[in-house]
Amino acid sequence: MGGDSPAATDQLPMRIEDLQIDGLLLIHPDRIGDQRGWFCETWSRPRLEQIGFTQDFVQDNLSYSAEPGTLRGLHCQRAPFDQGKLVGVITGAIRDVAVDVREGSTTYGRHFSIDISEDDPVLIYVPSGFLHGFVTRAPRTRVAYKTTQAYSADHDRSIAWNDPDLAIDWGTQSPILSKKDAAAPTLRDAGPLFPSPSLRS
Repeated sequence: MGGDSPAATDQLPMRIEDLQIDGLLLIHPDRIGDQRGWFCETWSRPRLEQIGFTQDFVQDNLSYSAEPGTLRGLHCQRAPFDQGKLVGVITGAIRDVAVDVREGSTTYGRHFSIDISEDDPVLIYVPSGFLHGFVTRAPRTRVAYKTTQAYSADHDRSIAWNDPDLAIDWGTQSPILSKKDAAAPTLRDAGPLFPSPSLRS
C-alpha cells in the first residue's frame, strides 16, 4: 500500500472528550502532516470502539452554505426516527449548537456551543434527545455529518433559533434562514419533543 494509506500508520489516535451536558461528546482525531499537507481519519469504527464510542451510522449528509451568517436549525427528529449526529467541518467555519430537550433531564433546556473550522479537526457527537443547529462564520462552508437514523420528513421538527428561553448566542442577530426555520415555534409552544417514560402515551 502507498504512504497515504491508514495502514501505513500503526496508530492514528482519537480522543473522546465528555462535555458538561451528558451525552454530548467531542472527538479529537489526530492530523498527520508533512510538507504536502496532512492526513486525518475522521471515522474509524474499530479505533473509536477501542475508546468507547459504539454508535452505528446509516446516512451521510453534506451541507453547503455560500454566505456567512447562514443558520440551519434548530432541528431534531422525533422517535422512532430520532437521530444521533456526528458533525464536522470540511471547509469554512461554523458555530455549532446542541440543546438538551430530554424531558426529565437535569440539564433540560441547557445548550452547548463550539466554534469549529476547517483548521480544527474536532467532531461533535450530538445524541438523540437534542436540538441541533449551526451558523456559518465563513463563506463557502461545507459541513459533513453522519446520522444514526435516516431522514424522515414526518418526524422532522424545528424550534426557533432565537427562542428567548434558550438564550443562544449565535454571533448574529440577522441570520440567513430557510422559510421553515424562520417560522419555527419556540420550544415552549412546541411541547415535549422527547418525553420522559412517565409522559409517553
